[in-house]
Amino acid sequence: MDPLTRVRDHFAESIATKQTSAEVLAESIAAAGRVMSDALLSDGKILSCGNGGSAADAQHFSSELLNRFEMERPGLPAMALTTDASTVTSISNDYSYEEIFSKQVRALGKPRDVLLGISTSGNSENVIRAIAAAHERGMKVVALSGRDGGRMADIFAEGDVEIRVPATRTARIQEVHLLVIHCLCDLIDTTLLGSNA
Repeated sequence: MDPLTRVRDHFAESIATKQTSAEVLAESIAAAGRVMSDALLSDGKILSCGNGGSAADAQHFSSELLNRFEMERPGLPAMALTTDASTVTSISNDYSYEEIFSKQVRALGKPRDVLLGISTSGNSENVIRAIAAAHERGMKVVALSGRDGGRMADIFAEGDVEIRVPATRTARIQEVHLLVIHCLCDLIDTTLLGSNA
């Protein structure tokens, strides 16, 4: 296949995945926006985590809240658990890589907080353990996944929101995750500031 066709095929597949996701995920994205907005309105914060590209998404989300998304507003309390190299490496060295997020959630998480856990497969052990730790702390969870939801799909509690992208290719799942993150930021802003702000 020639390069131009490959590029066009990527675009076509991405568009098709997003169109399908819009139908399947709109309600859960709106519900997740409510959960996050309620937490922020109650003086809670949002902790986020993921690995690789999902770590970048976790950081992207927290930066949009801490700085701003599209509206001028004060920063909102959010923290990516992926960014502190000393903490991540000390936990993985002294305990295990599977504990890098859960230990942070246990130390930083409070009942009014929300954990945003991101895993394209739903099988990332350190994200699964972070979800368990969030439940121990009385936190709600918003999870971004794909495929069949993986092992994460079996551990959600009442009040949690799963946003599972109906796709199998990692690249397509991550592309939708980014759009979901932007939707969540917009929902938070419009809930806190109003749609005309």
